[in-house]
Amino acid sequence: MKLSTRIFGDVEIDDSKIISFSNGIIGFPDLKRFTLMRDEEEPGSGTIQWLQSIEEPTFAMPVIDPLTVKPDYKPEVSVSVADEVGDIDSDDLLVLVTVTVPHDLKLMTANLMGPFIIDSKGMRGVQTIVENDDYPVKFPIYDILQKNKE
Repeated sequence: MKLSTRIFGDVEIDDSKIISFSNGIIGFPDLKRFTLMRDEEEPGSGTIQWLQSIEEPTFAMPVIDPLTVKPDYKPEVSVSVADEVGDIDSDDLLVLVTVTVPHDLKLMTANLMGPFIIDSKGMRGVQTIVENDDYPVKFPIYDILQKNKE
């Protein structure tokens, strides 16, 4: 499949790399198919990836593995949310959170309250709101990412 994206230009997407979100994602219930992309030319691109919409090629959001910035991240999710994705082997579990990148990069934050839970083998995903109140919507990550580069 060929996509003309805002961030990556024209790209070829293999059907096996498409993640299905049966209920869409928070704020975008009609967007149900995504793929993960990264900018290999950007420094530090191993950390931040992009959840690129298949239905709306101009829509992509930066995401990060929350363990990169919060090693003790253990969100509690409801059983019904877990059932949406299905039975996931821990080796196939991928958890990502959105990143907000303002003009002042030092104010960069991650949304630890609304993770994406993805079965990387079955390519099914769900975005949820965690049940424990330990995780903020705007968790500052700039200093952590800088320290991780050292």
